[in-house]
Amino acid sequence: MISKEQIAADYQLIQDEICAALEVTDGKASFEEELWEREGGGGGRTRVIQNGNVFEKGGVNFSAVHGHLPHTMKKALNVDQDDFFATGVSIVIHPNHPMVPIIHMNIRYFEMPSSFKPGQQPVRWFGGGIDLTPHYVIEDDARYFHSNLRSVCDQFHHDFYHRFKLWADDYFFIKHRNETRGVGGIFYDRLTASDELSWEQIFEFSKALGRSFVPVYTELVIRNRNKDYNDDQQLWQYQRRSRYAEFNLVYDAGTRFGLETNGRIESILMSMPPTAKWVYDYHPQPGSEEEKTLSLLKKGVNWV
Repeated sequence: MISKEQIAADYQLIQDEICAALEVTDGKASFEEELWEREGGGGGRTRVIQNGNVFEKGGVNFSAVHGHLPHTMKKALNVDQDDFFATGVSIVIHPNHPMVPIIHMNIRYFEMPSSFKPGQQPVRWFGGGIDLTPHYVIEDDARYFHSNLRSVCDQFHHDFYHRFKLWADDYFFIKHRNETRGVGGIFYDRLTASDELSWEQIFEFSKALGRSFVPVYTELVIRNRNKDYNDDQQLWQYQRRSRYAEFNLVYDAGTRFGLETNGRIESILMSMPPTAKWVYDYHPQPGSEEEKTLSLLKKGVNWV
């Protein structure tokens, strides 16, 4: 059986690969690393890139933490045991260019070591996802993004893309705005071994998703980084960032888990944009690209 140590080691390698590639793509900024320890057990590597040619702020974080779950998290996760181990890589990139999209990815593993007893089904699962939040929805880019996700999913299960795309539509939804955070992607949680897939295959899927990040996002950056933009378009970028912040603070399960388990605040809130604006009662001009973008921020858009 694949061990939590091996999972954590492979996730660290993926963090290294992504950071190296993003530095090359930006061409100016480098990641700053901070090693940290969690008071309850474990720690991680926070890596932040700022003020680059393309990336205004971004983070590629690794963590492997363990300890005891507070009662609120036991209830939320619907588990009986107290002890836990969790490891993963979490990424959020906020570009400085309105035509380059925000991107988020997370791959993670969770287990409760005390459940690993003879004759007992252990409590363990994989989760993760990747989603794209364009400030302006460029339909060809959205189709490219989803086509690549489908290719990754189809390598492992014929139904993964369909299931996880619907899950992402529901998860990355800002209820109080009645709009999706972006053009979606895939999202999954509590993925366990079955008659169709072994633990090793699920882990390989997790790593394949992680390694899809670099080629997909690099292509989207290259497509858009040299386009001209004006002050109004940048204001719209800041307006869309405010929606991203609202989702992360109100609905995001990873943020909640980190705060409830006494995680490192700077790492948890790394996902927040460096600048955002809340324009009162904003309405886009009829027929504008801003209005078109809002019309596509809804569930059930079939991009492939």
